[in-house]
Amino acid sequence: MQKYNFHTIPKTMPLTAKINPNDFFRPELASLNAYKVVNATGMIKLDAMENPYSFPEDMLNQWLASLKNCHLNRYPDPQACELKQLLQQVNQIPATCEILLGNGSDEIIQLLLMALPTTASVLAPAPAFVMYQQISRSLGLDYQSVPLTPDFELDLPAMLTAIQTYQPAIIFLAHPNNPTGNLFNLNAIKQIITASNGLVILDEAYAAFANSSFIPELEKYPNLLVMRTLSKLGLAGLRLGFIAGQPDIIASLDKIRLPYNINTLTQASAVFALSKPEMFAQQTQAICQQRTLVFKQLQTLDNIQVYPSSANFILFKTAPEQANIIFAKLKQHGILIKNLSPQGGLLSDCLRVTIGTELENKSFLNALKTILSELI
Repeated sequence: MQKYNFHTIPKTMPLTAKINPNDFFRPELASLNAYKVVNATGMIKLDAMENPYSFPEDMLNQWLASLKNCHLNRYPDPQACELKQLLQQVNQIPATCEILLGNGSDEIIQLLLMALPTTASVLAPAPAFVMYQQISRSLGLDYQSVPLTPDFELDLPAMLTAIQTYQPAIIFLAHPNNPTGNLFNLNAIKQIITASNGLVILDEAYAAFANSSFIPELEKYPNLLVMRTLSKLGLAGLRLGFIAGQPDIIASLDKIRLPYNINTLTQASAVFALSKPEMFAQQTQAICQQRTLVFKQLQTLDNIQVYPSSANFILFKTAPEQANIIFAKLKQHGILIKNLSPQGGLLSDCLRVTIGTELENKSFLNALKTILSELI
């Protein structure tokens, strides 16, 4: 059991005295770094996989009118019943399954990991969404990762060996994967689900752009849960995610969900937005069309290796030791993308660009071409 050094702290201290957080907090926190978000003020923001389109003017006015009925002096519906019913319908979740809502998918990941015993293991491929590892290690869990193959596919034999060795309580698989953008082999995913004695979480944050989902498989695999977020669809500011699965599992997670975690304005805004599926379908189609165009343009550039994507972003590799330079120069051009090279491993020399509007994408490509010509 961790022993804390409370006895070293004097009974009274001046207001200017400093306290060492390591005297209070779990030792795991000392080795972690906070999740950093780069200031994008005044830049073309292509770093966070956001939908670049806002509501049209007429829909914006309709949304604002709908918020007039919100009673901010009262707590929100603790179960968000209307919103849950609509999400279940829109996402075609089987009636035999239940869903739980979170303040973004990050909160759902946190709930899943908080529910585990401290001796549990967590497994995911590498690279993967950073919050799987970040939250696992902040809770003192045994986080294990299995490197993807050089083409970013699941190393199925290695994954199956890791399952047998570590017996993970939870396996995270992003579908499509973040930050690589590709869809893993479906048969490999199914073998992993079957081989696992624990829960397998399919993180489908980018499902709208992929035309592939494991929601229809929920009734087939009792240890499968599917997690989604509305952030990539165009509602990142609402911070709303959900997870679907067997009712008993969802009920257990609900025991540690904080009350009223989905606020009144988020519930009302999401209900309004989900009633306008045609707009989101048009925006998603436009993003996918732009993704194809950006991909083809990147393929024409020297010293750039571009990877196929089923998400709303594209990963590409630069010549050795050039990723940091290109990232910095793009910022000088007023364009912010994501520099993944510092993560090392398969992501060395890699940058990731979110698909923006047609004008934003042209600005990015023109700036990148100029920078590459200067580096020759």
